[in-house]
Amino acid sequence: MVEIFSLWMPIVLSAILIFIASSVVHMLAAAWHKNDYQSTPNEARVADALRPFAIPAGDYFMPRVENMAEMKTPEYLEKLKKGPVMIFTVMANGPFSMGQNLAQWFAYCLVVGVLCAYVAGQALAPGAGYPQVFRVVAGVAFGAYALGLWQFSIWYKRSWGTTIRYTIDGLVYALLTAGCFGWLWPH
Repeated sequence: MVEIFSLWMPIVLSAILIFIASSVVHMLAAAWHKNDYQSTPNEARVADALRPFAIPAGDYFMPRVENMAEMKTPEYLEKLKKGPVMIFTVMANGPFSMGQNLAQWFAYCLVVGVLCAYVAGQALAPGAGYPQVFRVVAGVAFGAYALGLWQFSIWYKRSWGTTIRYTIDGLVYALLTAGCFGWLWPH
């Protein structure tokens, strides 16, 4: 067993590497995620139509029911048939706060590193070989960076193309994390 505190260096270094890699993916290789979100047809008219409602920031489902029994009513079935049927997120008006988003992303990368350190520290002994450390950490990191995204395609109909692209990103992040831990594993 390896104490989590002795793994602070791979935790921090992997978070820094993932932060840099994700920046490269989203800025320099912008074409990779260019089509993750489509433009709304008649965007200006749709925005003008929605603006008077002043919908607060949050996640929404439309049409939404209050209980399971309501899902079988003719009125609800007609709403589904008539449409639109959608899940959408409304963000606060105004410019993006990239600083806050980037800080949260870096904190998330640290949390993934801590999770990897915990699992690998419980599973492996000091002096474990690079391949062993790499396999354990890669599996944990891949689960953290990629697999949770799939449920959005399964349940909420997010594009599978977008999910696959983010899964590939997650694989790259997992491999970088595993490489850091394998390299810096205590002997």
